[in-house]
Amino acid sequence: MAQDDPKTLVSTDWLAAHMKDPDLRILDGTYFLPGIDRDPRAEYAETHIPGARFFDIDEISDQRSELPHMAPPVEKFMSRMRAMGVGDGHQVVVYDTHGLFSAARVWWLFKLMGQNDVAVLDGGLPKWVSEGRETEDMEPIIRDRHMTVRRQAHMVKDVTQVSAASKLGDYEILDARSPARFRGEEPEPREGLRSGHIPGSKNVHYRELMNEDGTMKDPDGLRAVLDAAGVDTARPVITTCGSGVTAAIINLALERIGKTDHALYDGSWTEWGAFGTVPVATGDE
Repeated sequence: MAQDDPKTLVSTDWLAAHMKDPDLRILDGTYFLPGIDRDPRAEYAETHIPGARFFDIDEISDQRSELPHMAPPVEKFMSRMRAMGVGDGHQVVVYDTHGLFSAARVWWLFKLMGQNDVAVLDGGLPKWVSEGRETEDMEPIIRDRHMTVRRQAHMVKDVTQVSAASKLGDYEILDARSPARFRGEEPEPREGLRSGHIPGSKNVHYRELMNEDGTMKDPDGLRAVLDAAGVDTARPVITTCGSGVTAAIINLALERIGKTDHALYDGSWTEWGAFGTVPVATGDE
């Protein structure tokens, strides 16, 4: 079992022991990839961890952008959190119905907004349910709570910054997609995108960071995965994936091993793969 840390990752035992804490806020951050015919909000309404609110990754985003679920403006994030009754002084725990998939994206968003007391539930709803723990189908009573947001601009990168990093080689660029998508052997789930990866990037498939039960590997296991991928952890890191969701799992893993100089490429392959002026690499290099 991973060591509990309310700023990164907590176990189901930890959450069960703190369920009655008045300043605990639980969020269901479930998201499904394009082409998967499932409705995360409907599934939340049917069953969720007691007291959980639903965090809509697609809606709580910058909808002025043509790219999917880009990080929202500060004002929008603050207003949505206030409406959900999440604010200053709260300990937030985020889970999803996969085990550990999209919850890390919500964790990263909170970090981007300067919120530190936020953790992912290790193993998510599947582990919670498998242990026979309580669920409910009622939405919680919401009380407004102000949130003070201080956006941490260093935690996110755009296509220009990533292009420079790719050319200069001054960052490790880590791609969380599957090896076949990374090598360009498998089509992207979104139409119209080129296949391959950012030149100079390395493949760290997010599933390699997981145990078979959907929990995250311990810090030694995480370091072994990064070592096997040839990652130099002394250098700063930019993470990427298809649309900035599973990339956050790598950011979470880096925090778990004590590495804090990392950022996420929010546009990820949905932007890079459609951007005709930036180069694409294929194969393992």
